[in-house]
Amino acid sequence: MKNKLQAGWITPGWVNYALLPLSWLYILLHGIKVWMYRTGLQRAVRVPVPVIVVGAITVGGSGKTPLVITIAKQLKTQGYRPGVIIRGYKGQSTSWPRLVKPDTPVLEVGDEALLIRGAVDLPVVAGPDRVQDARMLIEKCNCNVVVSDDGFQHLSLHRDLNIVVIDSEFGLGNGWCLPAGPLREPMRGLKRADIRVRNGSYGYKHEEEGHTMDMRIRGIRNLSDGKAIDMAYLKNDPVHAVAALGNPERFFRQLEGLGLDVIRHCFIDHHFYSAGDLMFDDDLPVLMSEKDAIKCHDLPHTERLFVVEAEAVMQDDFFREIERCLGKKT
Repeated sequence: MKNKLQAGWITPGWVNYALLPLSWLYILLHGIKVWMYRTGLQRAVRVPVPVIVVGAITVGGSGKTPLVITIAKQLKTQGYRPGVIIRGYKGQSTSWPRLVKPDTPVLEVGDEALLIRGAVDLPVVAGPDRVQDARMLIEKCNCNVVVSDDGFQHLSLHRDLNIVVIDSEFGLGNGWCLPAGPLREPMRGLKRADIRVRNGSYGYKHEEEGHTMDMRIRGIRNLSDGKAIDMAYLKNDPVHAVAALGNPERFFRQLEGLGLDVIRHCFIDHHFYSAGDLMFDDDLPVLMSEKDAIKCHDLPHTERLFVVEAEAVMQDDFFREIERCLGKKT
C-alpha cells in the first residue's frame, strides 16, 4: 500500500484519490497556521543574528543537507561565524537541544546532524524547537549567522532568507499535498521563497526556478582505514550500492555515471543499518553515501565498505545573492 501511495505521488492512482479528503484537511490546517502568523495571532521569534532557512516544499530527498554544508562552508570563508540547526530526525536524545560533537552517538541526534558536523567543522545544534536551537548557537557558540537545515514550514523562527530546494527529477510530483501527494504545503507557498534552487540540471523546470545545484563526487574512500581508492579498482567487477536516502535512485545513477556496474539495495530514508543488511553472498565492494556511512562505523567487516564523498556545487552568483541579502540584514 505504501509503495502504491508513493508511486502515486507522481502519477496518481486510486489510493491517492481516496486520500484526497485528508489532503484537503491538511491544507486547511496548514492554512490556519499560516494565517495566524500573518495576522499576528502568532508571532515568529526573531533572534539577534540573520537566519537562513534551507527548506523544501516536498517530502523526501531534495538535496537540502548538501546545500546547507556548502553554504556554511562558504560563509566561513567570507569571515562569518556560521552555525547550523537541524531537527535531529530519529534522534533518541532525552534532552534537547543538543550541541552536536564529533563523538556524539548517531542514535541520539540522527544521521544528518552528525554528517553536517563532520563535514563543516562548525557548531551544529540538533533539536525539535528551532528557536531554542538558534539561541544555543548564538549564546554558547558565538555564531553570527544561523543556517537551518529544513524548517521552511516551521514558522515560529523568524528568518531573513528562505531558500527552497526542488529536485529536478521529481519536481512537485502530482501537485497534491500530503498524504495524497508529496507537498508539505500548497504550491503557493513557494511565493515565500527568496531564492529557489533546482537540484540537477534536467527534469522539472519553472520560469522562476532560480539557481542550479550540481552534486559532484569528490572521491571514494574505504570506511575501515579512510584511504582513498582509485576509481579504476571498482570497475573490474560489479559493486553493491546501498542507499537509505530520500532519492536513492539519484545516488545509484551517479555511480553508474562513473562507469560502475551497480547492484542496487534500497532502504527507507534514515534507516539504521545492521550487519545483516550489508551481508551479501559474495565479496564484492559495498558503496554507500556519507550519510549512510555515519551509521556503519561500528559494524563488522568495514574493510569491504566504501564511502562515496560528494558535495553540492553552486555558481558564484548564488553566493553573491546570499551576501546581498545578509548585507541588508546586518
